Amino acid sequence: MLMVEPTASEPLAELDRFCDAMIAIRREIAQVESGAWPRDDNPLNHAPHPASVLLAAEWTRTYTREQAAYPVASLRRQKYWPPVGRVDNVWGDRNLFCNCVPVADYAAEGPGGPG
Repeated sequence: MLMVEPTASEPLAELDRFCDAMIAIRREIAQVESGAWPRDDNPLNHAPHPASVLLAAEWTRTYTREQAAYPVASLRRQKYWPPVGRVDNVWGDRNLFCNCVPVADYAAEGPGGPG
């Protein structure tokens, strides 16, 4: 379940954009459910689509480049192009880890910590 709480900080246009995105995602899910797109090769499975993938000479997906690049019409006017596709898929979501300097490094440097 997803609950959205509109606040005074978000304009109506942004809330409408969010709703349009959710509706588009549901339509893509329906395409998979109906068998129009395979479960392992669809825009949901491969999102985000960076420009480097969309502009590559070869396109082997079961959906069009246009469907990948512009899942909602408003993206034709204003689009954020992600620099990369998924990194480690969902590994980082399921495996939390600390990327901190070990405490021993702070102790070795004395007061004030490393460097």
